[in-house]
Amino acid sequence: MRALASPASLKGVLSARDAAALLAEGFRRGGVEAKALPIADGGEGTAEVLGARVRERVRVSDAFGRPRDAPIRALADGTAVVEAAEAIPLDPRRLDPLTASSRGLGELIARVEADRLLVCLGGTANVDGGAGLREVVRELPAPTTVFCDALVPLRDAARRFAPQKGATPDQVELLEKQLASLSELAPYAEVPGAGAAGGLGAALAALGAELVPGAREVLDRLSFRDRVREADLVVTGEGTVDETTTTGKAPGEALRVCLDEGTRCVVFGGRVVVELAGAETVALSGDPARAATDLIALGEKLSS
Repeated sequence: MRALASPASLKGVLSARDAAALLAEGFRRGGVEAKALPIADGGEGTAEVLGARVRERVRVSDAFGRPRDAPIRALADGTAVVEAAEAIPLDPRRLDPLTASSRGLGELIARVEADRLLVCLGGTANVDGGAGLREVVRELPAPTTVFCDALVPLRDAARRFAPQKGATPDQVELLEKQLASLSELAPYAEVPGAGAAGGLGAALAALGAELVPGAREVLDRLSFRDRVREADLVVTGEGTVDETTTTGKAPGEALRVCLDEGTRCVVFGGRVVVELAGAETVALSGDPARAATDLIALGEKLSS
């Protein structure tokens, strides 16, 4: 059997690269040939998966105004890369989507000097429709492509993702009304990805950026389909498998490619909220302290 270990990151627990290495180690312990190919969708870890190198670090504000350093990276062709999750990350120690701001991403973008810019969206604390970013950035520094980790329109941003960021049902309703009131974003509200990262997709589109499906673009750049054709089994996954997994997330796109190619696919999650059609869905222990052990054990189990 030839296995392909292609997880996304387990937010705040393991990077996609580390998770892939642990899975591959489990397969090797079970006597199975395995290749590690970490994946991403625009969210946490996308720049690393694409091989972008840190060019400089910039002091920015996190979603609640606290100082933090965030990198500006570069791809081999010179394209600058910034990740929203590195400037305004979702932090489970503070969940407050009513006050979380996207200003820090704006501060990061404002420091970019390049001929092209790639912005990776996902894994952020905000649901502000990019209001904070637009306080800082009036014009993008270069032609910009945006990798969106979710392909939802702006109107769905609060309902689909705000609860993960700590919103109560009443707060979700309030956030929906706030996003709908942003008349300057209305022409871009229905663009797939407009609702990504709390509405940052729409805000960047309004500034002239091109929104693209992050998972599809990343997997294309990694020649993922070719790797799937060489494998008998593909294992992918993320921290939580839920209804958002198939709305643009990397494991959902990996599963789609596997179904196209007729390759067996196992999708794991630290937590599994929904079963995914066409995949063998496996729940891990859910204990972050056991994540590394869980992934090695999963590789060993699937080897038998």
